[in-house]
Amino acid sequence: GLYHTAVLFDDRADLAAALYSAATRGGGAFVGSADHLVSLAFYLQDPEGNGVELYWDRPRDQWRWEAGQVAMDSLPLDPNAFIRDHHRGDGEPQAPVGAAARLGHVHLKVGDVPTARTFYVDVVGFEVTTDAWPSALFASAGGYHHHLGMNVWESRGAGPREPALGLESFEVLVDPGDLEAVAARLSGGGHDTTRDGEGSVSAYDPWGTRVRFRAAPASASVEP
Repeated sequence: GLYHTAVLFDDRADLAAALYSAATRGGGAFVGSADHLVSLAFYLQDPEGNGVELYWDRPRDQWRWEAGQVAMDSLPLDPNAFIRDHHRGDGEPQAPVGAAARLGHVHLKVGDVPTARTFYVDVVGFEVTTDAWPSALFASAGGYHHHLGMNVWESRGAGPREPALGLESFEVLVDPGDLEAVAARLSGGGHDTTRDGEGSVSAYDPWGTRVRFRAAPASASVEP
């Protein structure tokens, strides 16, 4: 199921304001932070216990790639210092209205990393960006540090889920010309697919999470 959804902010001041608001007025809980080299990330749980990451990316020319894999780490990051250094204006930071933010990646709980790699990399077509840790895998499209994280930290050995509360589905926007290739790989890998009238193809991953692949409108960007 879901480890966290990650909201990417274009501006550090907007991230600082959102972090302060979520931690002090959101009804959830702040659970940690880290400098990942490629990004600065802050982790919370929403009032229902779902993981949420709020983050900002360093410019791509500051990312370091080694042997085709991006260098990432989890270095200390002081959230209070971040808010203090990037707070814009006087008084308490206010939740940003109209901030440039979008869903940057999804991080999943999986039963084992090799099975996740087979489905999301070999079949779906994501590219591995780092597999430096045996208990986690990170993958993306187009050279991003990761659109998809997968780990077994809280779910090692889990099999397909029974119908229950939890992550039902998530959506991947793809370039229109790539949708049929994704569908063909899924079918070729023995995965049942369904289609709807909105230009999408859906399939279930090995743990029962529905993944919907939808062709991005011509005016939309599939970045980051």
